[in-house]
Amino acid sequence: MSAHVASAASSRAAELEKSLRRVIRGKDDVLRLALVSIFAKGHLLIEGVPGVGKTTLGQALARAIDCTFQRIQFTSDMLPSDVLGISIYSAVERKFEFKRGPVFANVLLADEINRTTPKTQSALLEAMNEGQVTIDAHSYPLPQPFLVIATQNPIEHHGTYPLPESQLDRFLMRVRMGYPEGNAEREILRAEAGSAQLENLRPALNAADVVEIQHAVAQVRVDESLITYMLNIVGKTRASEYLSLGVSPRGSQMLYRAAQAMAFLDGRDYCTPEDIKPLVVSVFAHRVVVSSLYASTLNKSEQAEQVLREILDSVAVPV
Repeated sequence: MSAHVASAASSRAAELEKSLRRVIRGKDDVLRLALVSIFAKGHLLIEGVPGVGKTTLGQALARAIDCTFQRIQFTSDMLPSDVLGISIYSAVERKFEFKRGPVFANVLLADEINRTTPKTQSALLEAMNEGQVTIDAHSYPLPQPFLVIATQNPIEHHGTYPLPESQLDRFLMRVRMGYPEGNAEREILRAEAGSAQLENLRPALNAADVVEIQHAVAQVRVDESLITYMLNIVGKTRASEYLSLGVSPRGSQMLYRAAQAMAFLDGRDYCTPEDIKPLVVSVFAHRVVVSSLYASTLNKSEQAEQVLREILDSVAVPV
């Protein structure tokens, strides 16, 4: 990709971020990570209490990139066919016809994903990993770009099924979406909120633009010293006595791609350590398991984040 085309793509990405900030107020960090996810061809897991804007974020992102959007409210009685679709016999055609499920959208909001059974959760694995769905030995490609934004409430445990490690590993990153800070909530009330602003949101990109940006992101340069830096961090997670499960090779790959996307959003065609460090906790925390040796009053998620911060501080930053 030429420098001119890459520069134009970077400008369009910046315009997209600016447009979304008018709807999602006080959450610039979460918004940036959501854009990193889609431009790095990844998926996003958002933890947060009800009413903090998780659904609005998914809807705004789909509208701003002029893509199709589907929302699934997961419940304990849902079946995989409710997500993927089902083959129905047509008496007229005398054959089975595949009726596509809500997964066939550019942006899929999987609301409260931990409220459904592991069987239904696993229905998303192929879609998230390979961008396709296989039903009755037939594979159906998903529209591109394809992004899953899944939400879960971290404070509720009744009637929930925690995501297994294999499912968590498919998400590029996990972020927390807490209450608005400072004057952000005042601005939300003044604006009479998201619904009206969401309706007025005009597309800044289209699906073809997003695919083009994804290609540009993949060409962002990553120096060998930075690859060594990332692998040193990953190695320490595997050697740490406080982690019974370290970061997988997929996790290393996800950090690499996320760092490329972060650099791209900052208007550069090369990575620096500052693109990597802010991403380590979000990309790795849901991939590791804290051992019983780590004594802390924090919950498991917070413990994982704390261990990763300590590891990050212990690894020398390349010059």
